[in-house]
Amino acid sequence: MSAFIDDIKAKAISDKKTLVLPEGADARTLEAAERILKEGIAELIVLGRPQDIAEAPYDLSLARIIDPADSELTDVLADELYEIRKAKGLTHEEARRLVEDELYFGVMLVKTGRADGMVAGACHSTGDVLRPSLQIIKTAPGSALVSSFFVMVVPDCELGDAGTFVFADCGLNVQPDANSLAQIAVSSARSWSSLIGSEPKVAMLSHSTYGSAKNDDADKCAEATGIARSLAPDIAIDGELQLDAALCADVAQTKCPGSAVAGHANVLVFPDLDAGNIGYKLVQRLAKAEAYGPITQGLAAPVNDLSRGCSAADIVGVAAITCVQAQEN
Repeated sequence: MSAFIDDIKAKAISDKKTLVLPEGADARTLEAAERILKEGIAELIVLGRPQDIAEAPYDLSLARIIDPADSELTDVLADELYEIRKAKGLTHEEARRLVEDELYFGVMLVKTGRADGMVAGACHSTGDVLRPSLQIIKTAPGSALVSSFFVMVVPDCELGDAGTFVFADCGLNVQPDANSLAQIAVSSARSWSSLIGSEPKVAMLSHSTYGSAKNDDADKCAEATGIARSLAPDIAIDGELQLDAALCADVAQTKCPGSAVAGHANVLVFPDLDAGNIGYKLVQRLAKAEAYGPITQGLAAPVNDLSRGCSAADIVGVAAITCVQAQEN
């Protein structure tokens, strides 16, 4: 494991939070839960059938196990969900049915302060994980958009921050316009500062550098750069930049000399979800990088998604990141 995740775990341990893991029927989740408890990263609530979890070959004796279909909390959370969503037409019966779903139950634990954050997605789609979060937890004060990012840790790499990067948005916003792209850039820079601690240097990625191509996509990226700078004049943001100009000092010297970001970028903002999702998976598979995410940003409380191809180690890492986000909240 990387120094990055070791640092994140140490931060999580220093101010322990309570996380809910809704996917108690998934073996990777149970293995991760055992490790989280053993390392002291978080207190845990695991959702699932207690008998099934007890029969699994993992020690979850320190976790609180809750079955959403058979819990004294189910009616309580249903009442609370009804109060939150009744203006949208939700009935008591519908609320009761929803909270029997482990994802809605988990989100309600976070919404009501019974947990500080949630990690799910090992066996659910991103849409399934984030839908209840957007409906119930909603955006944080001052945030106009919920987006996502991956922390990428590339071995034996001198680029970025010793091989550590934030890639955004790789999991949520499909075709962000210039305003949304600017919001993603600013949120990602702040997430970098919160998690990594060094100065963010944000590259707005494109197939064009400083107008070398003339088309709507390049123009969108250039416009987003201007908006992002106006939103956060204290953050180093530059674009539009091709990837080699963003990362490689010699290319940057040729294509965009004088840039405070080019050649030194550690936060890479992709123009759309296709580019972001393909980009992170290329780096993960070809460079054997650690990929933590997609981590959400902009929610009022941290609920983080997982790739369905995740390992138990990935879940542990995202759980630690979620704890640090909860500390910031």
